[in-house]
Amino acid sequence: RLTPGGGPRRPQRPRATPAGGSRITPKRVILTIVALLAGWIALSIVLFMISAQTSKGVSSEAEDALAGGGSLLTGSTILVLGSDARDVPGGEGETGRADSMMLLRVGFGNVRRLSILRDSLTTIPGQTGEQKINGAYAFGGAPLLIETLEGFLGNGLEVNHLVEVNFNNFPKLIDSLGGVLIDNRTELKAPFFDSAVVAPGDCAPGGGGENGEQPSEGFRMKEGECRLDGAQALTYARIRQNLADPGEDDADRAARQQNVLSGIRSQVLSPVTLLRLPWIAWESPRAVRTDLKGPGLATLFIDLVTGGTGKTRVLEPSGSVGTGLVISEEEKAAAVEELLGGS
Repeated sequence: RLTPGGGPRRPQRPRATPAGGSRITPKRVILTIVALLAGWIALSIVLFMISAQTSKGVSSEAEDALAGGGSLLTGSTILVLGSDARDVPGGEGETGRADSMMLLRVGFGNVRRLSILRDSLTTIPGQTGEQKINGAYAFGGAPLLIETLEGFLGNGLEVNHLVEVNFNNFPKLIDSLGGVLIDNRTELKAPFFDSAVVAPGDCAPGGGGENGEQPSEGFRMKEGECRLDGAQALTYARIRQNLADPGEDDADRAARQQNVLSGIRSQVLSPVTLLRLPWIAWESPRAVRTDLKGPGLATLFIDLVTGGTGKTRVLEPSGSVGTGLVISEEEKAAAVEELLGGS
């Protein structure tokens, strides 16, 4: 063919296409990303379910002590328990005192929390006189603690499910998240206890010692934000005595534990967490022992993340007897009503 000027038309070269004959378009890129993301999430779900099925659960005696029933979708009461016991290799673990106790009311996309002060005085079945409620775990493990707690609070409260925090594996969950950011409300100076570690050097009052390391006399942490790894966060949550503020009590300790839970929630909701999702999915079930199976445990974790950051109610003592705390019947009734959604 001739061009308008009379010359021959130059033949056009065919457009180059990628190998396979298809062009790279924005649509193809988006579809590829979506497919990879779906595969990444599917892998995480599979790892979570495998981990949940192979993780150690609670004892059959503890399951028998639970009220049963209660749907995580419509409303269920869950006892979250941390103890100072440690697993013994090849055994069932030691029995220690309950280190922390919190009741969760989960349902309708909402989570309400009630922290039980471990020094609260009550009657423990099979024991004489009033004793601190956390002693029930030492006398009879989770089954006796469940029975004691239901009798202590009364007002129709029943525990439907049990979640025991595994102190051996809990730090691994936080490490899989890349640590947690803690908003510490007051300076901390605590003596060492079993499994305690020092806080990061840049979190210590005055900036830490040489090379950013903390002195070895105890756990010291300045007021303000600080990023902690798993072992450090566990130490922070378990501190019982703050030498920087001798007036602190169990309510302050409960507030520190709530700080850790809030830090975990914030970290889970961070976009960066998506890159760590398979590791988080694997470690999450191993951080606890529970009667909940894979789907139920997944529902609980989702509720805890999406159910808001509502304030945790702490039982208010009306007085004390020695080192024990007296909780009035009026306070118990009001706390249970609020937990169950009556107010």
